[in-house]
Amino acid sequence: MTKFESSIKQIPYPVEDVYRNISDLSNLERVRDRVPEDKLESFEFDSDTVQVSVPPVGTIKLRIIEREENKCVKFETEQSPMPFNLWIQVLPVDSATSKMKVTVKADIPFMLKGMVSGPLQDGVEKIADALSQIPYV
Repeated sequence: MTKFESSIKQIPYPVEDVYRNISDLSNLERVRDRVPEDKLESFEFDSDTVQVSVPPVGTIKLRIIEREENKCVKFETEQSPMPFNLWIQVLPVDSATSKMKVTVKADIPFMLKGMVSGPLQDGVEKIADALSQIPYV
């Protein structure tokens, strides 16, 4: 398994607000208009799953497999060209501010590791950037 970690992002909202929003994927409805339509063919979700179709990668479906209140939400792939786990860690900085980190562990075949490691690291950082800019009210 290869591990990819984002940089730590500061979020100007209490940890309870951030966790409440990331632990229920139906909250993605509030940010649907921020998803670049030219990058995705489809974007579907419910409270526990999210599915995107990204050309030329294909369909990726993630399901929440664990919630640790005000600390972490863990996901695993149900459908993906390459199996991986993703988790979002969130911790309080103070009563009004949080910090967040996104981690992905992927089982990458040795022959593909050089080709996909850079794009995967970039993708993890973009996910963290996007999550740090959401209004968690």
